[in-house]
Amino acid sequence: MSDTITRLSAAEGRYRIERELGRGGMATVYLADDIKHGRKVALKVLKPELAAVVGAARFLAEIRTTAGLQHPHILPLFDSGEVDNLLFYVMPHVEGESLRDRLDREHQLPVDEALQVATAIAEALDYAHRRGVIHRDVKPSNVLMHDWQPVISDFGIALPVSAGDAGRLTETGLSLGTPHYMSPEQATGDVRVGAATDIYALGCVLYEMLVGEPPYTGSTPQAILGKIIMAKPVSATEQRMSVPPNVDGAIRKALEKVPADRFTSPSQLAKALADPDYRYGMAGVGVRSQGPWKRISIGLAASTTVLALVSVWLLSALRRPEPRAVSRFDVTPAVDQRLVRSAVGVAFAPSPDGSWFVYVGVAPGGGGTQLWRHGLETLEAVALPGTEGAAAPAVSPDGRAVAFTANGAIRTLSLPSGLPVTVVATAGAPAWGSDGMIYFGRDGITYRVPATGGDPVPISDRVENRLQLYQDALPDGRGLLLTLLEGTPATSRIAVVGPGSSEVRDLLTGTMARYAATGHIVYATAGGTLMAAPFDVRRLEVTGPSVALVEGVAVDDNANSHFALSESGALLYGSGAGSASELVWVSRDGQVEPVDPSWTAEFGSPALSPDGTRLAVAIQGRASMDVWVKRLDRGPSTRLTLDGGRSDYPTWTPDGISVTFTSNRASPSFDLWTKRADGSGDPVLELDEESAVAEALWSPDGAWLIHRTSTNVQGAGDIVGRRQGRDTVPVPLVASGFTELAPTMSPDGRWMAYSSNENGGSEIFVVPFPNTEDAKWLVSVRGGTEPLWSRDGRELFYRSGQGDMVAVRVETDPAFSVGPTSVLFSDRDYRRISARRQYDVTADAERFMMIRRVGVGTEPRLILVQNFFEELKRIAPS
Repeated sequence: MSDTITRLSAAEGRYRIERELGRGGMATVYLADDIKHGRKVALKVLKPELAAVVGAARFLAEIRTTAGLQHPHILPLFDSGEVDNLLFYVMPHVEGESLRDRLDREHQLPVDEALQVATAIAEALDYAHRRGVIHRDVKPSNVLMHDWQPVISDFGIALPVSAGDAGRLTETGLSLGTPHYMSPEQATGDVRVGAATDIYALGCVLYEMLVGEPPYTGSTPQAILGKIIMAKPVSATEQRMSVPPNVDGAIRKALEKVPADRFTSPSQLAKALADPDYRYGMAGVGVRSQGPWKRISIGLAASTTVLALVSVWLLSALRRPEPRAVSRFDVTPAVDQRLVRSAVGVAFAPSPDGSWFVYVGVAPGGGGTQLWRHGLETLEAVALPGTEGAAAPAVSPDGRAVAFTANGAIRTLSLPSGLPVTVVATAGAPAWGSDGMIYFGRDGITYRVPATGGDPVPISDRVENRLQLYQDALPDGRGLLLTLLEGTPATSRIAVVGPGSSEVRDLLTGTMARYAATGHIVYATAGGTLMAAPFDVRRLEVTGPSVALVEGVAVDDNANSHFALSESGALLYGSGAGSASELVWVSRDGQVEPVDPSWTAEFGSPALSPDGTRLAVAIQGRASMDVWVKRLDRGPSTRLTLDGGRSDYPTWTPDGISVTFTSNRASPSFDLWTKRADGSGDPVLELDEESAVAEALWSPDGAWLIHRTSTNVQGAGDIVGRRQGRDTVPVPLVASGFTELAPTMSPDGRWMAYSSNENGGSEIFVVPFPNTEDAKWLVSVRGGTEPLWSRDGRELFYRSGQGDMVAVRVETDPAFSVGPTSVLFSDRDYRRISARRQYDVTADAERFMMIRRVGVGTEPRLILVQNFFEELKRIAPS
């Protein structure tokens, strides 16, 4: 609960705050219950810095002026007051959307509907103006659509704020009005504005409803204000031929630079909109009456214009256009807004025109993740409310919304300030096609679903034993490129599925394939090289050899290659390195020492033997993944698995004699096998399940073999177990609709820790064992993955959402309790996979065995390449 909600709830008994609805330039809006009257209300709290300038007495006195406004198109003011130095006012909570939401979704409105909305607003403004009340901040977000009728909100805030001291208001960094809808007098800093300001703003709103954007736009607020003051008049009819001349003339007059040249009242504007004979400005000159000489002169002028246009076209056709310059920029977010990579999809996505991008970053305050929008014209990114716990963003083809995953679901958010809508409850990373469909993978099958929601439709055959990481929609509904993981980045494959067949066909070895309009597939190798292969989108075939484009692109341990392409040809990528890694000891204070400097490979899932003298670890080879055991005195290493396939996730038997691991050596799915650590004998099949097994561990007494199922695209499932010699079917231990990962047992066998996303983001929980439903404790603070007990059972380690190794003191006897939490060291340099622990700790808990990529820095850079397609066409002509 936020501090503001706490203060309001504690000091004000009339309203019960439910949740925050949104934030504007001057106030934060909360949904609340009006306890006395039994109704939902919108409680708006003035920003503290603004309240300090206005003052409580002035605010409450001035706002009373608007309390008497009673009009069908004005949202009434219910209440206002001051609580604990917070100034607030209360209005009805309107179910539905704002005009801003409608325009963000539909871009333009039908002409008749736009005129009806504008006329209703004009009537409301005229009513208020005749009672001496000026709105001063008319804009689409302040027009709410209630039962298909527009109502204007926020009468009552602009008046008292503008009555405050202008100098002090400027010092706060806040200003009245939204730049796109500010009148020229507001743009020049004159706060003594009148009815003409509202008329100007209404003209802007009507223009946007018809054309699809405000009259004056720009890359910065300063540029917009400069155009408002100096730019030439606009014409809606020039932008949209169906706009009648009288409407165009009315907008021109409403947007005059000088207030005295505009309509004297909103009612006059409404009359002009209803009068088909009304004309004003250059677009209306000579329209009413045209004699024969006028028509001849117009015809000659039109012929001359056509000839001129033809000449220009011929000249341009004869000239070869100069290629646009390729330029590179470092767009790495600030530290407090830093990029956070996840195990699901790419952490960023550019807009279609390449002018901005969204990315997964650390949430404000440092807890968990959230989407941020970063425009290239600014140094700061803006957090997108409602996207907490987000991953794998994808921008809509029109740039007006973003899709993302959160808590296993695909959601969409209208930009800039909509509310999240769930499209699919359980799914993988989304791709947004130009056909209005969202594509995703689940259980080895590719689906599509309308972006507005609905029932997913399968479009591919099931891909057995390969994890679908990503899909990219080909243009014109011609099919999808798929990235399928068979083990590690080195073995991931790029495939295609066409529109007329559900067959999945392999194309290339690589990861995260995307189609470029130049006629190429752009993809990454395990070593971090961006490649391009010519591709026939009609035949769905690669037509030539691949060519290297960019080196040093980040490829993580989940085979996610962190790059993205915009429709306009911009490339956005995270810097990184190849897949070579080394094993290192890391002390509690972060000091690093190599285990064996001569031993580098693509390591995974290290596990120390019970006596601490040996290490079991998975190593990715050229064609297989195998389990190795190495002596830690820099002695020899032994390869345990010799028969191909993928063997991974080693764990020691309690006696330290053998190693249990997952493998698909004998069947398409992954089973559990055990082999002696000295390499002698044959592997023994421990568990043969119908569905794949993701990881396993033994209880300290060897009585239980516990494993996690793999039942969806993210490799996450339920934690189950079998008692040796007793259970013939798995016993559910932690099984829910959420994602449970990385189980670990306490040394005394009485407690089990694991990670789960049941609270939204990933957190660490502890339950008693084996009676796991008797109790549950939350252990982590602000996110956690990969838990591990210390050998003495007094500490529980985990990796935080902020990139740190954390130690928690715990008591386990006679009951479980959580003690102090300590941050040990930053572990951002070290391999981490939320689905399976990628470290171990010595018996004395003084040193951690970690996996570190060779040559990787702590803070990867985010690079933007503008006009990248020019470079692509030069290096790899199709």
